[in-house]
Amino acid sequence: MNKKLVLLTTVGVLFLIAGMFASMVIGAKDIPLHDVWNGIFHQAEGINGQLVREVRAPRMLSSLLVGGMLALTGAMMQGVLRNPISEPSIMGVTQGATLAVAIATVSPFIGGMYGNFLMGLLGSAISGVLILLFSMKNASMRSLSKILLAGTAMSTFFLSLASVVALLGNRSQELAFWVAGGFRQANWLQVIFLVIIGGICSILAMTLSGKINLVNLGDEVAIGLGISPEKVKLLTILCIIPICGVCVAVAGNIGFVGLFVPHIIRKIIGNDYRKLMPVSFLWGSVILLFADILARKLMAPYEMPVGLFTACIGVPVFLMLVRKEKK
Repeated sequence: MNKKLVLLTTVGVLFLIAGMFASMVIGAKDIPLHDVWNGIFHQAEGINGQLVREVRAPRMLSSLLVGGMLALTGAMMQGVLRNPISEPSIMGVTQGATLAVAIATVSPFIGGMYGNFLMGLLGSAISGVLILLFSMKNASMRSLSKILLAGTAMSTFFLSLASVVALLGNRSQELAFWVAGGFRQANWLQVIFLVIIGGICSILAMTLSGKINLVNLGDEVAIGLGISPEKVKLLTILCIIPICGVCVAVAGNIGFVGLFVPHIIRKIIGNDYRKLMPVSFLWGSVILLFADILARKLMAPYEMPVGLFTACIGVPVFLMLVRKEKK
């Protein structure tokens, strides 16, 4: 077995466990570890017990699942597009959710935590379906470049509309924080959505890893080995849309996780997507767990956007990749 793979996985699991405990303990109000234990396993009463069960636990699980799923979708996109610069938000799903949430925040009938979540999920689904319909009408999925162009156009359009709606409704600051990403509204309903929708699609995505390997080698190679590249790309997009949709609905726009995590993992263990996808999920979870801890702690009791920390890592990686592409 690959020693680098074993080492990377072992270190990732250790960091994940440490991050899970740290996420429960550290925040605007630090909670002793024994109170965390009693709050989870003994249903202890009091403010610390309630804070652990109703706030910290769903927030920890949300950041863990969203980070893993964003990294997983990034690895999938980079595999089928054969482009290391690909990233889930390119598809325009994030911006569709942003528009839906902007509408929810100014509407007297929808608003609230659950309203924003459900509207974000609905907006993500609609924008994803529009891109899927566009792709199916053009070149029978022989090239995904048109999907990227459609996603970019829709992103600009949706984000512009969302800005107008927020300005007219005097909710620009609220929308801006949501767009920057974070887990301050995480709850058990959102965790359930992540587990059911994201979990099922992530498992289905893992089953495609072997076929993504072949598509990554080139359409001609895949066809020669009896694999239909168009079918694999279509199935990949069908998995990515709901995963991105539920992640955006829960956490807002957290960018670059799907860019730099798979890229760094690929540099260490290679291009085998059967290994790359699960390890990317693991380290995406680790990155977002610790990013969320920093977002809560650095300016406590105020909270910073989680997307700020992922961008600090992702932007330099993105610029490095672009520079390599031009050489």
